[in-house]
Amino acid sequence: MRKIAAVLLALLLASGCEMTQRVSEGAYRNAVSDGVEDELKGQGIELQERPLCTTPQTGADSVVRVKCTALTRTSEPVTVDGVAYNADTVRPRESYVVTVAGREVLRKDCLSLGCVRR
Repeated sequence: MRKIAAVLLALLLASGCEMTQRVSEGAYRNAVSDGVEDELKGQGIELQERPLCTTPQTGADSVVRVKCTALTRTSEPVTVDGVAYNADTVRPRESYVVTVAGREVLRKDCLSLGCVRR
């Protein structure tokens, strides 16, 4: 699922259509939110709700950033900082850092079981 979302993002961003770009950014935010939730659950960290993700403007079609926030079941803050370089291609390079209450708990180049190693 995550691989499909990344390819969808690349194809839609390459189209240049503003409406399509908003849809693709939404698909990317959802994929990251789902992936983070899965990864943390695998570490025994449960969230109160799905992470809320935004995609701040970067000024470049080839770079997409994502920032997410959530709370653990015990109300500790969770933050996610991610970036996809070459996002306008079918093989973006991704990087994600997840912290819980300020401690890094995850640093990966892909998220969830859908990760396909390049």
